[in-house]
Amino acid sequence: MEAIARLNNYPTSPRKMRLLADVIRGMEVEKAQSFLKYNAQHSSVPLEKLLLSAVANWKIKNEGADMSGLVVKTIFVDGARTIKRMMPAPQGRAYRKLKRSNHVTLIVDQKQNN
Repeated sequence: MEAIARLNNYPTSPRKMRLLADVIRGMEVEKAQSFLKYNAQHSSVPLEKLLLSAVANWKIKNEGADMSGLVVKTIFVDGARTIKRMMPAPQGRAYRKLKRSNHVTLIVDQKQNN
């Protein structure tokens, strides 16, 4: 039985968050957690917390079940709101600065033994 955890409106561009999400997709939970814990990228901290939240949700849904073989089944990053800011430019002009944010959805489940 799978468990879902969501992170909404995190102020990092979706492109930067997808770099890490693509690496941990399909990984075992313990491996993914250790990878995120020692990764230097800024986005690894919220992804690690999200992974721990998904595991906690899975434990609540599956009382007494064995946690070995738990994998990151699905993870995807969607764009969220974009805040528009103006930056001073030469000769009285202004450049537009887009501050992007994202939504992350993470699903954990037992590994299928086929």
